Amino acid sequence: MKESQVLNEETLVQRAIEVLMDTLGPVEAMRFLSLPIKKRVESVKRHQKWQAQLQKEQFFHEVFGKQGE
Repeated sequence: MKESQVLNEETLVQRAIEVLMDTLGPVEAMRFLSLPIKKRVESVKRHQKWQAQLQKEQFFHEVFGKQGE
C-alpha cells in the first residue's frame, strides 16, 4: 500500500488548479473558481423558518396519527 503524504496548501492549490484547467479548460475552470459561495442558513434560523410554515394539526396527524386508531 502506498504511503500518502499531506501536501502543503500552496502545492495543493497549484495541483487542483492544474487539474481543473486540464479537465474543464481555462474558461470553465475560472467560472468554477468564481462561483459565489452560498451562505448556509444557521440551524436555529432554519428551524424557526420551518416552524413558521408548519401546520401543527396536520403535522401531528402525520406523525402520531389519530388517537384511537
